[in-house]
Amino acid sequence: MNDEILNQGIRKYLKNVGITSHESITAAVSAGLADGSLKGDETLTLRMTLQITELGLEKTIEGVIPLE
Repeated sequence: MNDEILNQGIRKYLKNVGITSHESITAAVSAGLADGSLKGDETLTLRMTLQITELGLEKTIEGVIPLE
């Protein structure tokens, strides 16, 4: 195994996760504000699950994002 290649692959994957997650959250919040399901002063609870099928890994990461 080449550690440098592994780390490059992980960084590339995490960059994609970060960008995609940011876009998805922003779109969902905008839609929630537009349809009235959000007032804009909430704190959102988030959960993301990382899975690596080949390794049997499943890790859930939780967090919060305040809107105000």
